[in-house]
Amino acid sequence: MSSPTPAPSFPASGQESLIKYPSRFPIKVMGAKVDGFVDAITAIARHFDPAFDASTVELRNSKAGNYLGITITINATSRDQLDELYRTLSTHPMVKIVL
Repeated sequence: MSSPTPAPSFPASGQESLIKYPSRFPIKVMGAKVDGFVDAITAIARHFDPAFDASTVELRNSKAGNYLGITITINATSRDQLDELYRTLSTHPMVKIVL
């Protein structure tokens, strides 16, 4: 009987990251296609990256048109910044998935 495969480990906060900072970092956010969704996501992006350029936002409708995929690209300056951004996006009531 073989041992279970261990879960992948990621560097803990404070350890060296695989991402070199600062860098442009795309994040995909999906949620229901409702009024205010894009504005809410761009406001969060600006909170974490004051130089965020909303003209770089990419939108993609789902096949049935009920959901909207939003790609934001921020200037990532640290692992802590990205962790907190993912937490903020993931807990937003309009957001279904963050990739």
